[in-house]
Amino acid sequence: MEKLPRILIILFLLLAAVASYSYGSATGIFLFIILGFVFEMAFWFKVFPRKKKR
Repeated sequence: MEKLPRILIILFLLLAAVASYSYGSATGIFLFIILGFVFEMAFWFKVFPRKKKR
């Protein structure tokens, strides 16, 4: 994958996770905390992709 789209996707996932966590904390809606967790896991798996076996 090219660098720029990869960086943009990673930044989007990070910002989406932070926004979901903060909205969930402010309103007390647990669904947004779960959504933040999903975005965070997607962020970490995108940062450290699995290595392919040869």
